[in-house]
Amino acid sequence: MSSPVPRDCFAHLYIDARSKFQEAASAASASMAAYVLPGLSGAQGEVLSMDVAYLGAEDAESLLIVSSGTHGVEGFCGSACQVALMRDAGVRALLAARRVACLLIHGVNPYGFSHLRRVNEDNIDLNRNFRGPDDLVLDNPGYDQLHELLLPASWPASVENAAALQRYQDEHGYAAFREAVTTGQTSHPGGLFYGGYAPSWSNRSLRAILRIYGAQRRRIAWIDVHTGLGPYGHGEKIHGGLPGAVDNLALTRRVWGSDVVAAWADDSVSRQVKGHALGAIFDECPHSQNVGIALEFGTRLPTSLSAMRAEQWYHLRPALAGTREQVSAKRALRDAFFIDEDTWMAMVLAQSRTAVIQACRGL
Repeated sequence: MSSPVPRDCFAHLYIDARSKFQEAASAASASMAAYVLPGLSGAQGEVLSMDVAYLGAEDAESLLIVSSGTHGVEGFCGSACQVALMRDAGVRALLAARRVACLLIHGVNPYGFSHLRRVNEDNIDLNRNFRGPDDLVLDNPGYDQLHELLLPASWPASVENAAALQRYQDEHGYAAFREAVTTGQTSHPGGLFYGGYAPSWSNRSLRAILRIYGAQRRRIAWIDVHTGLGPYGHGEKIHGGLPGAVDNLALTRRVWGSDVVAAWADDSVSRQVKGHALGAIFDECPHSQNVGIALEFGTRLPTSLSAMRAEQWYHLRPALAGTREQVSAKRALRDAFFIDEDTWMAMVLAQSRTAVIQACRGL
């Protein structure tokens, strides 16, 4: 099976990524649908849309889902993985031979993808938004303590600010600091990792797509592509099942291998969070045997949190939009989640292809 040229699959703007996705889907004779985000436009004035491409028989009992852009700016990587898959005649032949349909969901968070934000149009982190009615509030006293330090009154942050953050880590430990910052919160709508109080447009649209395309399937495997955590270019396979679901973890490892890790078992680069998108499959397709992973590609730690803080600080100050510093903060955020190097791109596409083939053979 031949592999595509890595760089040609990648884009640097959402509008170009979407175009590449649509062209690849058309060339692969995929059926397509667009879920347009109403009332908002992209950074280039373009339409913002969660796009769907479907390959395979409508009545296929097994379905592979590959999604990108749940965290907006991380979508440049996931989009390339989807384009490479649709261009790969060998992978498409394997899907057809094993009667596995493939659903590609592009730009789950198109606003963040286009505007170079990790969050959506309401500052919501989508992987903290897919919560049930019993988890409307994400109580996080640790974040409450840190909020004004993470987003101080002035930027760049002062030496005193850095010292205060370090004191928190010294007193509570780095693990507690990381958990406080990243696990999600609902007390600060303008803060980091905000989960929102109601299902976002992306949440509602994604659930509708799962119901439409997941109906009557016996088996579903879902790969949601992310970036920003872990060693350079390494794709960690993080269990997408519910916390403590030992049986589902075992099933997931039968599909993707024993190196699947679980955030809830504390052996992942990611922390366990409430409300991740992958959990929606259990709500919307309860009749299916469901497995899923977040395929998390490492970039250059520890730049991601610093970049998120800077971008968020400028976002909260619209009067500074378009300034050199604000534009620079957005580019730095993109660079924290997307490495524009041939080696990194090749590593990403090779591991993504392997994960797709594993899922195809495991379904």
